[in-house]
Amino acid sequence: MSNLQTVRYFIFFCITLCSLKDIVVLVTGASSGIGREICLDLAKAGCKIIAAARRVDRLKSLCSEINTTGVQSAALELDVSSDAATIQKAVKEAWEVFGKIDALVNNAGIRGTVKSSLDLSEKEWDKVFKTNLTGAWLVSKYVCILMLDAKDRGGSVINISSISGLHRGVVPGGIAYATSKGGVDTMTRVMAIELGVYNIRVNSIAPGLLESEMTQGLMKKKWLKNVTERTIPLKVQQTVDPGITSLVRYLIHDSSKYV
Repeated sequence: MSNLQTVRYFIFFCITLCSLKDIVVLVTGASSGIGREICLDLAKAGCKIIAAARRVDRLKSLCSEINTTGVQSAALELDVSSDAATIQKAVKEAWEVFGKIDALVNNAGIRGTVKSSLDLSEKEWDKVFKTNLTGAWLVSKYVCILMLDAKDRGGSVINISSISGLHRGVVPGGIAYATSKGGVDTMTRVMAIELGVYNIRVNSIAPGLLESEMTQGLMKKKWLKNVTERTIPLKVQQTVDPGITSLVRYLIHDSSKYV
């Protein structure tokens, strides 16, 4: 079986066989881009969605779209760059919507200012880290505490990282973003070891260049084709759905327990 055939089979498996009916999923950064696509796809799979982000108007529009299909969803105002107490309160509110959270998708993130490591300010650095790394950790922390309190139910945490955190995705001017995403991968590995004994799985997905609100400027660059060929083995520009959504479905489903 070729690599492309393997990918197509995996996507078919996730879409047709990964039944997720009534699984409650909290998705951060849900108002646009990857987060929005994940919410819509999980709703198709039967999940109950808690869509979290700063832009409540967009969340309400998303939830209205989902609710018309007969699937339940709720909007939650959440800025993951907030302090710990604010995030803890928001997570508690999210839990109370459906009485549980089975899976968390940490998708909220910002690219930040594109500057060299010598020109970037401490303030610009901190802004990226507060959202991309600290925010993901705090949301995970408070969701997992509630999962533990729920006694043996376990759950799944999925962190949306980036190939920028890996050696093949590093580009000049992206030091804060790339370093924060590298931190997300390390955080994922540590939490996976710590929480696995409690039946809580922690994994990360490192997307390449996908068309989204964050990358819409990049997608117009002529040099993008060269980057795609260097960083994507199949040399194919993938879309969020099914490129990322199929992986999220799989990692939420119990068939991914050994991953």
